[in-house]
Amino acid sequence: MNIFKPKYITFDCYGTLTNFQMAPSARKIFADRIAPEQMEAFVEDFRIYRLDEVLGDWKPFSEVVRNSVERTCRKWKLEFREEEAMQIYNAVPTWGPHPDTTEGLLKIAHEIPLVILSNADNDQIHHNVEKLGAPFAHVFTAEQARAYKPRLQAFEYMFDQLGCSPAECMHVSSSFRYDHMSAYDMGFGARVFVNRNHEANLMPHYATHEIKDIRGLAATVGL
Repeated sequence: MNIFKPKYITFDCYGTLTNFQMAPSARKIFADRIAPEQMEAFVEDFRIYRLDEVLGDWKPFSEVVRNSVERTCRKWKLEFREEEAMQIYNAVPTWGPHPDTTEGLLKIAHEIPLVILSNADNDQIHHNVEKLGAPFAHVFTAEQARAYKPRLQAFEYMFDQLGCSPAECMHVSSSFRYDHMSAYDMGFGARVFVNRNHEANLMPHYATHEIKDIRGLAATVGL
């Protein structure tokens, strides 16, 4: 494994560090209207619409969730209920870390500054970050950048704030579609794919390292 000592390690938060619960929330809410054998297809449509919603101009994350639920319901010919979309959105601050996250972060936090770049609203993300149990030098959001990942504008905002280049940094994410394709295009010095099994490793050339969980991150920087 190649050792790269970055100036900063930048992270995706939801899914990579925090246990992402959009799909479980949808399964629970729509259990009485979607047959069990159709639920995974329904949840996949919800995921696809969320990605599509973040590709244009910035809008609050509450609208991203709301519009994604509405579009999924429309496709499946279901009644859209505003309160159900808000139920999913309001649950986001309650999500906690994956079991390996805190231990893995604490192995490196004293040596290399940790940074989060998240597709989040300002008023939600800090609740999730507090639950991670590790010190972060900076937490940047899509609301601050006025753009969501995978748009390069989100990453550009982060580097403007950090005052460094992508080549000096390592980016860590469990998503190719939201993070690693853009990180590759921007020229990050290292790109670590955390294989959480929620996105297949179909594009290994976009990452420079692959780890099973955050506990394996220290080895990639020689700690």
